[in-house]
Amino acid sequence: GQSDKDPSAKPLDVENVHYSLDSLNPITWLTTFLQIRRFQPQMIILSWWTTFWALAWSVLGILNHWLLKRSFVYICHNVLPHEAHWWDRLIARFVLHWGTHFIVQSEAEKARFEHLLPFAQATVFPLPVYDMFAGDKIPKDVARERLSLPKDIPVLLFFGIVREYKGLQILLRALPEVQQHLGDFVLLVAGEFWENRHAYMELIDELGILECVVIDDRYIPNEEVVLYFSAADLLVAPYLHATGSGVVQMARGFQLPAITSLEVGDSGAGILSVPAGDVAALAAAIIAHFADNRELEYREGSFAHSSWESLGTVLGHFAA
Repeated sequence: GQSDKDPSAKPLDVENVHYSLDSLNPITWLTTFLQIRRFQPQMIILSWWTTFWALAWSVLGILNHWLLKRSFVYICHNVLPHEAHWWDRLIARFVLHWGTHFIVQSEAEKARFEHLLPFAQATVFPLPVYDMFAGDKIPKDVARERLSLPKDIPVLLFFGIVREYKGLQILLRALPEVQQHLGDFVLLVAGEFWENRHAYMELIDELGILECVVIDDRYIPNEEVVLYFSAADLLVAPYLHATGSGVVQMARGFQLPAITSLEVGDSGAGILSVPAGDVAALAAAIIAHFADNRELEYREGSFAHSSWESLGTVLGHFAA
């Protein structure tokens, strides 16, 4: 780790990381465990969000249980996949029961976890702020010029892979009301569509908001993240259901105000929470944000958050 270094220092170059585990190559699951065993760690920490990793994580869990006997910690971004099938519950139960400690990101997800594994306990710890890109923030007008966006009207940002649970359709349906009150504005949708883009384009045409929406349908690499968050006035994340959001925490890192339907413990400190799926409430929140200098009120909020250091402290309690 880098705990003895300046916390403001740049992270290690990803080129220095050794990728020893191939999710599709069972031989690497065994060789990875052998590397772990030689290292003799205090604990093994895995992220869990999809049953795609079930076989690899199960092998590591079983080998640890019988041969290494270290604390085996799952940080559960999602206990079950967003588009879960009946078999996902069975798979998740089998994989997770090899864990010794669990971290989830919301009370709702804790309830889901305890229903799945009633004899296990989970610690709720929201995602820390993603501020690793914020140090490279650039002036708003420069970012907008590079993205070919207008400089003198509000820019809303919807960021990340487009899937149904992200609620883009709810945001689009809110835009006619927003347009009626704000006049000119732009919604920048930046992220790869993982479902039928044509259905969204039909909805945009039906609502008559084609001139308000700019779509960048691709995976946005880390090197370009700063452009989008520097250019925007407001992030909108109207999830229909979710446990936590790296996108919202990234907005906090950039001190970019956000409106979301996620659980937020410090609503008002840069984040405004609205009911999931409520088009009228979402439109009203966006309109209010830009009225009477409310944007300044959000930007002056405390942006209170849990830190990566605090997460490290929690994990430290799990050490074998």
